[in-house]
Amino acid sequence: MQKILVIDDDTDICMLLRRFLTKNGYEVAISKSGNGGLVLLDEFHPDLVMTDFRLGDMTGATILQKIHEKKPLLPVLIITGYSDIKTAVNVMKMGAVDYITKPLFPDEILVTIQNALQKATQTPSISPNKPKANSPKKGLVQKDHIAGSGQESKNLFRQLDLVAPTNYSVIIYGESGSGKESIAQEIHARSKRANGPFVAMDCGAISKELAASELFGHEKGSFTGAINQKIGHFEMANGGTLFLDEVANLPYDVQVSLLRVVQERTLRRIGGTKEISVDVRIIVASNERLLEASRKGKFREDLYHRFNEFSIEVPPLRQRKSDIMEFAHFFLAQTNEELDKNITTFAPEVEAVFKTYGWPGNLREMRNVIKRATLLSEKDYIEAKSLPFELMNHERLLVFDTPFEQRAPESSYQEPAQHLNLKSVASDAEYETILQVLKQVNYNKSKAAKLLGIDRKTLYNKMNNYNM
Repeated sequence: MQKILVIDDDTDICMLLRRFLTKNGYEVAISKSGNGGLVLLDEFHPDLVMTDFRLGDMTGATILQKIHEKKPLLPVLIITGYSDIKTAVNVMKMGAVDYITKPLFPDEILVTIQNALQKATQTPSISPNKPKANSPKKGLVQKDHIAGSGQESKNLFRQLDLVAPTNYSVIIYGESGSGKESIAQEIHARSKRANGPFVAMDCGAISKELAASELFGHEKGSFTGAINQKIGHFEMANGGTLFLDEVANLPYDVQVSLLRVVQERTLRRIGGTKEISVDVRIIVASNERLLEASRKGKFREDLYHRFNEFSIEVPPLRQRKSDIMEFAHFFLAQTNEELDKNITTFAPEVEAVFKTYGWPGNLREMRNVIKRATLLSEKDYIEAKSLPFELMNHERLLVFDTPFEQRAPESSYQEPAQHLNLKSVASDAEYETILQVLKQVNYNKSKAAKLLGIDRKTLYNKMNNYNM
C-alpha cells in the first residue's frame, strides 16, 4: 500500500483528504504544520507528499526545500489557490512534481497523484554494476508533446531539425511551463542517440549537498549516509542524452567538477579512485540568461561557453496565438483519456478567452485549466462557467496590477448597462467578498465562515452556487 503524507493547516482539508485517499487504497498520515510534516517524513516514510502552499509556520518554497534536503527524489504536490498560480509555477521550478488548485476535486486529485507516483516509479533503477536509465521511445515523445503549426512553432522545429542530428551541446531558454524538457526529448528522439537513454535532472530540486552525488555518483561509505554505491546521472545517460533543467541552480563548486567531466569525458564517483569514461550529449535549460548569470558570479563563464554550441528559444504560449486552440484540443484529448470522458470541443466564448489570456504558466497552466474544466463540464463541450474566475475576468483584474497614476481617468457618470440590475450587482458583490475572504484566510473555510458571519454549511452552499 502506497503512503501519502498530507501537510495542511486546514483541519477540514486534512480530514477530507485522509478519508478520501484511504477509501481509494492509500495509507495516509496528516500534519497541520510544516515542522510536524518534516518529523513525519522520517517516521512515516511516504511515497508522496501533498502540502499546502501557505502554511502557518513556513512557506511552500521552504518546506519543499527541506523535504528535498531529506529525500531528494520524493515527489511533492503543492496545494494552492488559483490566484497563487504564478507562485506555484515558480515553486515547481524548485522541484514540485505538480500542483493542485483549490477547490479540490476528487477525480483531479486521484489523476494527479497517480501521475506523480507513476513518474516517481519511472526514475531509473540502478544496480551497482549495470546502470539502467529511462529511454523514452519516439511514440511516447509524440504522445506527450505537440509541435504546433503556427509560424513560431515552425521556426522552433526548424532549429530542432538542424541541431538534432549533430552532437552539439544545446542551451534551451524559455519560461517555466513552456515545454523545455519536451523540446529536449524531441532533440534526443531525432538524434543518432535515440536508442540510447534520455536522463533528466532538475538542478533546482536537488540540495547543494547532494548535487555532486546525483551527477557523478558515489562509492559506499564515501560520506555519512552513503550506505550503498550510487551511479550518477552521467553514467546512467552513457550513450545517450543528459538533460539538466534549470542548470544555473547548480552550486558553483559542482560547476567546476561538471566542466572537467564535460571536457575530459571521464569522471570519478565521490570517494572513488577509478576514472570512468562517459559518452554523453548534454542539453541544458534555463529561464535566465546564462551569460548574465555568469556576469553576476552565479554561473561559470567557461562552462557557459562549453554548453553554448547551439541555443534555442522556446516562445511563451502568449506568443503562439495561432497554436493556442491546437494545444487546447491536444490537452483535452489527453484529459478525456485520463478521466474516461468524451468532451469534444470548447464553447466559442471559451476559445475567445483562451486566445486573449496571457497564460503566465504557459502550457503547464493550460493543461491544468483544461483538466479542471473537463472535470466540471456537464455537457459534451467546455463551457465558460467551468473556467476559473481569474481566467474569465483577466482583463478586468489587470486594472489592479496597474499603478494608480497610470490608470485611465474615470468619468463621473457612466451609462449603466441595460442588463445590469440590483440582483446581479448583489450577486457579484457577494461572490467577490467570499473570494477575497477565502484568499485572506488561505482558503480555511471555517475561518472564512466566521469572518463572513455565516455558518460553514451556508458558505459551502454559496461556494457551490457560484461554482467556486
